[in-house]
Amino acid sequence: MRRIATALILTLVCAAPAYAAEELSRKPGLWEVKTSIEGASAPARVVQQCIDASTDTMLQSVAGPLNAAACRGRDVQRAGDTTTIDFKCSVAGKPATAHTVVSGSLDSAYTMTATAQSEAIPSGKMVMTMDGKWLGPCAADQKPGDVIMANGVKINVPELQKRALSNLPLGPQPDNKPQQ
Repeated sequence: MRRIATALILTLVCAAPAYAAEELSRKPGLWEVKTSIEGASAPARVVQQCIDASTDTMLQSVAGPLNAAACRGRDVQRAGDTTTIDFKCSVAGKPATAHTVVSGSLDSAYTMTATAQSEAIPSGKMVMTMDGKWLGPCAADQKPGDVIMANGVKINVPELQKRALSNLPLGPQPDNKPQQ
């Protein structure tokens, strides 16, 4: 279960939500983000994220385990310091929804709770809570898109995505057979 939770959190951290950056833009700099999943036996995961305007969107998981880019419908409502986002998606041809509530200040500290429901999710529902706290400017050895795990391992999500995309076949590949 711990490996599943770790893989899920890494997937969430690396997902690229499809909403306009201005909807939920955090202050650029270094953020500490604590992610917990309701009912999971694994403890909450704490990471640090060095962000700028372009990597902020990439590192937020406003649709929980659902890929927000695959969601057709999205409704955003604001009231004071609270933003609510509802997604309607399709996962493996079946309907899925995500309801996200973000409260607090995206300049200093916030709480984001995403509730996803789908037959594709074990038990049909997942509730994920992310508590973010702005720590200050990124350190000199950090660049936007860096995610620093609790054990000190640092990954850069944009570089990870570029490498993953460069490994995808983009069409017919040469068969590398000798010419006759």
